Amino acid sequence: MLTVSSIAHVAIRVKDVERTLDFYVRKLGMREMMRLDRDGRLWLLYLRITDTQFLEVFPEGVGERASERDAVGFNHICLEMADINVALRELEAAGVPLIREKQMGADGNWQAWIEDPDGHRIELMQMMPDSLQAKAIARMATGD
Repeated sequence: MLTVSSIAHVAIRVKDVERTLDFYVRKLGMREMMRLDRDGRLWLLYLRITDTQFLEVFPEGVGERASERDAVGFNHICLEMADINVALRELEAAGVPLIREKQMGADGNWQAWIEDPDGHRIELMQMMPDSLQAKAIARMATGD
């Protein structure tokens, strides 16, 4: 059976690379890791989430916004925060508005939502010790 060890990257297409870098690097604190050119033009760039997880950004997107929430396709990316309250203060200071205020999710985790400049939805989540995910992880660790 195939064993998946992690998500290596999530890819998005964007309209304006500089606007995207301003958001993800200067406001969310990701680092640009590398660029790859093709035929003398920027083909893609990688932004670091962790040492093994990246946001892959393709330029020259067509259209004005990512698909709406109920459309088939990419829905959102979730970024885990150690302390969501600290993250929300930092986002406010950086001028990043929330599209959904902090609330306790149905899974028992704190969450809030933002959008990038192209309308890609981003869930910010603080995993709580008694959340459904934490309980499932504990069960899996014991083989239950």
